Amino acid sequence: MSKNKIAFVCPRYPESGTVGGAETLMKNLAERAAESGMDVTFLATCAKSHFTWKNELPAGLRRIGKVDVRLFSVDSERDVSSFLSIQSRLGRGVDLSIEEERLWVTNSVNSTALCNYIREHGAEFDRIILGPYLFGLIFFASQILPEKSLLVPCLHDEPFAYLKIMHEMFGKVRGFLFNSEPEKDLARRIYGLPEARCAVVGMGLDSFDADPAAFAARHGIKQPYVMYAGRREGGKGTPLLTDYVNAFRNRTGIDVKLVFTGSGPIEAPPEMAPHILDFGFVSEQEKHEAMAGALAFIHPSVFESFGIVLLESFLAGAPALVHSGGEVLKWQCQRSNAGFWFGLYPEFEEELLMLVRNKELRRAMGENGRKYVLSQYSWAAVEKRFEQALLM
Repeated sequence: MSKNKIAFVCPRYPESGTVGGAETLMKNLAERAAESGMDVTFLATCAKSHFTWKNELPAGLRRIGKVDVRLFSVDSERDVSSFLSIQSRLGRGVDLSIEEERLWVTNSVNSTALCNYIREHGAEFDRIILGPYLFGLIFFASQILPEKSLLVPCLHDEPFAYLKIMHEMFGKVRGFLFNSEPEKDLARRIYGLPEARCAVVGMGLDSFDADPAAFAARHGIKQPYVMYAGRREGGKGTPLLTDYVNAFRNRTGIDVKLVFTGSGPIEAPPEMAPHILDFGFVSEQEKHEAMAGALAFIHPSVFESFGIVLLESFLAGAPALVHSGGEVLKWQCQRSNAGFWFGLYPEFEEELLMLVRNKELRRAMGENGRKYVLSQYSWAAVEKRFEQALLM
């Protein structure tokens, strides 16, 4: 059977810019599949904001590059208060009944129009690739033709993963495209999945060159700096990052600045305010140049299934510091020999001091990271894994 006609299903289509790592991964896989000659349709909602899920884009078919993008309206009859109430209880560790779980997923983001399209046209596709797992839309879409559905879960070790409805979804679909070995291991541990239904694919990254002096020169930064890129929130570990950098400055007397790119409010001790340089959204080139000039790229999140921005920092030649509780990011650092991992503050201080004091160590780790990404996450390597996964 040919596997050349593919549908991708994702809550949002990131036409311009990055709306989230999972959506970016799905889009990039779709585009590369189309470039390789596959007939690709991307099914998504008309929403742009993951806060409001308001229908902002026009429904219908558009041709973007070599991909047919079909957008469908988000269902308007969501009971948001019930959804948030149940989600809050789940986050506090409260066990839910199966009825509450179904009420939660029913009032998550859904699109009846999109699911109806799969019912009417699903027979036209060889494979339906859906993700990430944590949306009502993905849950219900996966139930329609599970025998040809492959899930890109972007799974984290979080309360949602242990719901009975998630066991139901993971048990039904044909197979899985994981982003990393630790993510696959977590899914097999929770759901008892057979190896034959699991493939580790990831996402390819294009090589780039970045001048390590350009960012600091452009912005007049005279002091050494460490960097974080992405959303600023507790789940990403950014409050811990600002606390640790503040403690490092106070304890060592070293004037290290903390550069942020991305979005969201920054929680930080008041005394850190003069030493935080927040550039917000920047171009990819600017981000890469900031990475290239950093003492270290610091990614304190423990909820990652891949680590796109970490791999970008490796390509830029920056050594990394990651939280030891983030199994995926730690795994990337171990395999690449391009980063350290910390749990408690003393480990953070010791590791950052080594990078501050040892230019040769920074250079060697940076070279290791770049070589690692070019070998493991070139598009040629990822496309080979993806094509093999379609045959499961």
